[in-house]
Formats: sequence, C-alpha cells, structure tokens
Amino acid sequence: MAESEAETPSTPIEFESKYFEYNGVRLPPFCRGKMEEIANFSLRSSDIWIVTYPKSGTSLLQEVVYLVSQGADPDEIGLMNIDEQLPVLEYPQPGLDIIQELTSPRLIKSHLPYRFLPTAMHNGESKVIYMARNPKDLVVSYYQFHRSLRTMSYRGTFQEFCRRFMNDKLGYGSWFEHVQEFWEHRMDSNVLFLKYEDMYKDLGTLVEQLARFLGVSCDKAQLEAMTESCHQLIEQCCSSEALSICRGRVGLWKDIFTVSMNDKFDAMYKQKMGKSDLTFDFSL
Repeated sequence: MAESEAETPSTPIEFESKYFEYNGVRLPPFCRGKMEEIANFSLRSSDIWIVTYPKSGTSLLQEVVYLVSQGADPDEIGLMNIDEQLPVLEYPQPGLDIIQELTSPRLIKSHLPYRFLPTAMHNGESKVIYMARNPKDLVVSYYQFHRSLRTMSYRGTFQEFCRRFMNDKLGYGSWFEHVQEFWEHRMDSNVLFLKYEDMYKDLGTLVEQLARFLGVSCDKAQLEAMTESCHQLIEQCCSSEALSICRGRVGLWKDIFTVSMNDKFDAMYKQKMGKSDLTFDFSL
C-alpha cells in the first residue's frame, strides 16, 4: 500500500508537508508507517469506540459516553483529564502497544475513515459510536482549530480553508466520504450513528440510544437523571470554551459564511451528497 507526499502548489509547502497520502486519502504525518498495524489491531468484544471526522464534537461525545457507560458523576468528569481515559488509536501517544494492553473495557477514539479502521471492526467486533456534524459548522471549527495550532502553520483565509475542505485537501481526507461510509454501515449491529446537533436538539433520545446500544439498563427515572447529568456536562463544556471562539456552538457557520460562500458550499454539498439520504439540519 503506497504512501506518498501530498503537495499542492497553490498552498504553502510548510502547511502541505503536514500531510501524506495513503491509498488516495490525505492523513496526518503521525499515521505514516502504522496503517497496516492499525488494520491488524486486535479488538475485544467489550471495546467501545468513538469515531468522528475531526471537529465533529468528539470531546463532548466522549464525556457523554463515559458518563453513560461508567455511571460517572458529571462533576467528577469535569475534574478528570478525560483524554487520558480515551486515547486516540492513531496518535503518537500513548501508542498502539500501550492501547493494546489497556484494561477492559477499553474506550478508544479515532478519526480514521471506516475503511482504515481495524479489520475486526468490519467483522462486527466491538461497539462503534460514530458522530457526524453539520459540515458548515465543522469547517468553521476546523479552521479555527488550525489557526490556533502553531504546529499547523496555517495562515490562509477562511475562504481558502473552506475551498480546501470542499476539495478534500485536509487531514483525514474527504468529510463527504467519511460520513457516507459510516452512514452505509449504520444498520450494522455494532455501529451507532449519531448527529452532533441532536445533543442540543433532542438529548434525551440520544442518551436513550446510547444506553440501549451500550447495554446499560435503566428505568425511566434513571434515564431522566442520566440525561440531566449529560445536560450538565454539555453546559460545562460550552462555558469552559472561550466565548469568542466557541467552536462547539451549533449554527456557528451563520456568523462567518458569506452569501457567495454559502451558495458555493451548497452546490458542492448537493454534488457530493445528492445521492445520499443522510441529511443535516442547517436551520439550528
């Protein structure tokens, strides 16, 4: 499986050099040399996986999943470094060897496309929670994230970044393919497909779906208490973000997209998602 450097003349070389291509998909450099090992990564039936395209609400989802699966208190979660409890499979730290040896039940995250995840997952092993986010909000959040990271060296405009997003020139490849691949597997017994906006629009139903999927038994009163705890978590996460950035806010795109940009995005979205029955609520 060939890996090749990805470089586009129209963008700064120092930004382009942050990526490489693997089987036609642009990935971060720390994925280099480990894709075969990831494909062969051993799974356990007790594993819980959270998979998202970057900036799809991973941080918030992991806290909700941890609360539902572990019965944790939201105040305790607020004091924890939750990222240490849920490592990212492909990241340099802590590394595949350490993740492999974690005590069950393991909670593991990844941003990789479905096709690059461990083969055993495709065969129904482990539970996989996938969350998709309205792409307009996502691209704004992804842009702000790139601008905040000194290591990314991104100095372009939002318009340029949005164009790169629409042309599949960012890390982890095409968002359009990423979400549609998982959408096609939404009926698999080991996959739960969620939408970020539902955490704000219909949290009770989302928590109920999670509890049922994870095999957490609870009566109506317990479910209501769990939903209230998740609501507290969401409020804590939102209040902890800088109000000037607030990358997790729903409807973020409406403050940044121009009419022209929105028209171009809608046209591209229709072209790439037109045959899919996956929809997003852009009115929130």
